[in-house]
Amino acid sequence: MLRTEPRGTRSVTWAEFVEAGLLREYRRTHRVPMVELRAFIDLLREDSGCPTHSPTADRTSPARKLVLQAQAEAGLDPEYCLVAAVGNQLLLTPPSAAFVERVTWDGDVAAGWRPDPNPQSPVRILSDVRFGRPSIKGVSTEVLWEQDEAGLGVEEIAETYQLDVPDVRWALAYENSQRAA
Repeated sequence: MLRTEPRGTRSVTWAEFVEAGLLREYRRTHRVPMVELRAFIDLLREDSGCPTHSPTADRTSPARKLVLQAQAEAGLDPEYCLVAAVGNQLLLTPPSAAFVERVTWDGDVAAGWRPDPNPQSPVRILSDVRFGRPSIKGVSTEVLWEQDEAGLGVEEIAETYQLDVPDVRWALAYENSQRAA
C-alpha cells in the first residue's frame, strides 16, 4: 500500500482502495514505475498537510490544484499527468478521466468502483456491500462463479439469485479474468 507507516492492520480505507486502483492502472497500462508513483503521492500528501489523505480519491477543485502542483514539482512527464490546466480550468487527462468515470461518487468522495472499463458492466465494488468485494446487485461475483464451477447452468444461477442471465455472464467474465491475471 502507499501508506507512509503501517497502521497495524491489514485492512485499507476506501480512499486507499480507490487510490490503489488508479495507481494500478498507471503501472499496468502506462508502465509508470512504482518509485515515481510513490514520490508523486508523497508530494500530494505533504502539500495537503495530511499524511493519511488520499488526494487521488478526491475529485474536488482544491485536490486538483494539489495534483497539478505536485505534478510540476515532481517533474512528471506530461504523458502521465492526472490533471492539465486548460485556460482557467483544471481538467482531468484522458487516462485519469477514464478511471474517474468508473468511480461511483457520494458527493466528492469515492463510494464505489466499477472494476471493468466497459461501461455496460454491472460489476461493482462498493464499500458497504459484501465488505467491498465485487458484486452484482448485492450478489458476490465469486459466489456466482463457484455455482458455475459446481456445474449449474447460467440460467439456473440467474434464477437462484434473482438476476438476469447477462448479469451472471458479466460476473463469470469478471471472475475468469481475475483468475487469468
